[in-house]
Amino acid sequence: MSGDSQKVNGEHLKRDAYLYVRQSTLHQVVENTESTERQYALRREAIKLGWPAERVITIDQDQGQSAATAADREGFQKLVAEVSMGRAGIVLGLEVSRLARNSSDWHRLLELCALTGTLILDEDGLYDPSHFNDRLLLGLKGTMSEAELHILRARLQGGIESKARRGELKMRLPTGLVYDDRDRVVFDPDRQVQQAFVTFFGVFRRQGTACATVKHFHKEGLLFPRRIHAGVQKGDLVWVPLSSQQALKTLHNPRYAGVFTRSRTRGCRMPDGKVKRCMVPQEQWSIVLPNCHAGYITWEEFQQNQRQLRENSAAHGEDRHRSPPREGPALLQGLVLCGRCGKTMTIRYRNHKGGPEPAYVCQRERVDHGEPVCQEIPGTRIDEAVGALLLEMVTPLSLQVALEVQDSLQTQLDEADRLRQQQVQRARYEADLAKHRFMQVNPNNRLVADALEADWNERLRALHEAQETCEKGRQADRAVLHQKQRQEVLSLARDFPRVWRDPKVSHRERKRMVRLLIEDVTLLKGDQISIGICFRGGATRRLTIPAPLPSYRTWQTAPDIVAQIDRLLDQYTEGEIAAQLNQQGLHSGKGGHFQCRSIAHIRRSYRLKSRYDRLRETGMLTVKEIARSLGISTHTAHTWRELGILKAQAYNGNEYLFEPFSGPKPVTWRGKKLSDPQRFGKVLSDITKEV
Repeated sequence: MSGDSQKVNGEHLKRDAYLYVRQSTLHQVVENTESTERQYALRREAIKLGWPAERVITIDQDQGQSAATAADREGFQKLVAEVSMGRAGIVLGLEVSRLARNSSDWHRLLELCALTGTLILDEDGLYDPSHFNDRLLLGLKGTMSEAELHILRARLQGGIESKARRGELKMRLPTGLVYDDRDRVVFDPDRQVQQAFVTFFGVFRRQGTACATVKHFHKEGLLFPRRIHAGVQKGDLVWVPLSSQQALKTLHNPRYAGVFTRSRTRGCRMPDGKVKRCMVPQEQWSIVLPNCHAGYITWEEFQQNQRQLRENSAAHGEDRHRSPPREGPALLQGLVLCGRCGKTMTIRYRNHKGGPEPAYVCQRERVDHGEPVCQEIPGTRIDEAVGALLLEMVTPLSLQVALEVQDSLQTQLDEADRLRQQQVQRARYEADLAKHRFMQVNPNNRLVADALEADWNERLRALHEAQETCEKGRQADRAVLHQKQRQEVLSLARDFPRVWRDPKVSHRERKRMVRLLIEDVTLLKGDQISIGICFRGGATRRLTIPAPLPSYRTWQTAPDIVAQIDRLLDQYTEGEIAAQLNQQGLHSGKGGHFQCRSIAHIRRSYRLKSRYDRLRETGMLTVKEIARSLGISTHTAHTWRELGILKAQAYNGNEYLFEPFSGPKPVTWRGKKLSDPQRFGKVLSDITKEV
């Protein structure tokens, strides 16, 4: 290397020397100390070339980091920065692989060293990247270093893949599965852990969604096991409330079905150089070995669970077909297709008479492109028609369906009670263990005794809480099963229509029954609503129901009531007609009582003749007309009407029409003269008193 010292000049010595030290893994840092010593020993070479010891800067913060990429190597990034700013006169590394095993990172460093006139020194010699021959040699070394990494990785991966193809590759198992002393995968020996997973998959089998499964665990107060894989508690089993993330991870893991798989994920390099694990579709898994070990579910059930999860997730994406059954009353939610465009119809609820009323809406084009709604059809009558058809077709299967419902309820309650009892057993074991530790301590050692006594008391409190939770849950389950459901389920088992119409059956369960039978429903709205039903298995049925009336038509008064009002107007006023209709228990189109104003509104809306017009057509006179014909005042005419001298009929409250008066004008009444104007007032007063 002494011959290469001529490449060092005064310009190089004005700048610092940078020694880069790196080992690929922490295991190499601890075990392979000789390599580390050789790297640090390169400081002497820099001193021999003329650099003072205090100006030889060591960069060793990348210990335990791979050189495959520069993304996470802060030391290498610092070295590149110093070179690019012209502060480095020479870069020292034991070999090229210590600096970089990636061609892009290596050639970028060479380019910067050539631009800034920085030398590179390794165990074989000193190089000037600005010289073609040296740069060519360094480039070849970098290529060989990258190829060496590829060969090492391929050799290692080959051995791993060979064991994986036989299903013998040891991998970290999920909670609930462990390796035995012969490296076979078996169930966790903890019976409570096993029962927790059996209950979990059973609840998902019944509920159909991960969210509903999590809600069930929280409602029943059940905990779920989780194995800690890092930290001071590594390897410990803890019991925590079930989360949605944990539920989905459990459902997506094929190891619970006894299947060994390989390449479920792959590394995806991000723009910042970091690697992120990405899920791979099932059809791209490189190795799938069913029945490789014991599983909590079968491979077929695992596949069914994946299909169910895909359908559930599609409910929140662009294609909302086959969404999971939810709590709303729309019976065909997630099953309806538009008969015009073929797209999935969604649900919209409106408040009608104090409750939600569903409507099936095809609005994909409006959401995507601002187009008008394709179809919007009220769903109440459609649900009734489909429900009636199901009752007609499913009656022979009623006994089997009802018995399955009963068995499902009993199994669900038994599993929940079994888990609660196991939680009590675990709490009792921990309390006994704390008691044993306390009893073994020397009583004089109060510091330890006090701590152990406090731990014992805490375990006893946890045991008491677990016992109370178990007893409360058992009593609640017993009440639900024996007092409310057992007799009803046994009686409903013989009558499926009663199961269907039972108000205690939730909308979610009724929808799940529908999905067992119906594949999809196609709606087309015209003069009538056409309903095309496709059953599972290929059978089809077509129904036709009248198209719903516009909202204003639903508020109209019944035609028979309008005809009755038309007849009554010949004899009664509008107020009297309203009283008669209310007395008969009839209601208006909006469901309210009749009033004088509502009768007048109906008369005007249907253009019925008013009572005034009807009476005028018979020749009756107004008060002015009768007063003029008799030569009296209108006041006298009303007085004579009250006395019965003139006949009249009311047409609106206190307004009257008079019958024409035939014959001579009356001059006396009960022997009293009416024609004498001077005595008229006194006579009228006397007549009024007599009346």
